[in-house]
Amino acid sequence: MTALITRDELKAAIDAKTVTVVDALGGEYYAKQHLPGAVPLVLADVDAHAATVLPDRGAAIVTYCSNPACPNSGQVADRLTALGYTDVRKYREGIEDWAGAGLPLESQS
Repeated sequence: MTALITRDELKAAIDAKTVTVVDALGGEYYAKQHLPGAVPLVLADVDAHAATVLPDRGAAIVTYCSNPACPNSGQVADRLTALGYTDVRKYREGIEDWAGAGLPLESQS
């Protein structure tokens, strides 16, 4: 089971630039809105692209998707752990919680 991170902990880590945030929704969801600095990586692409997108297997990584009902972030986190990443956590509440708290989002325009 992947360790969890709270919204406040994640915001502090993003502000301090001590974490790589992974958007497990990808595609048009990522283009529309994502957490600041997040990189898109969906389960189907983890094996092929993780080493390029996340070259440091010891770096702090947090995965997220839309909300607690969305399985994507857990699946991506579990796969990254299986590939040897050692500091992977999941923001279970997801982007809906982040946006609901009025925190900043980015988009591809």
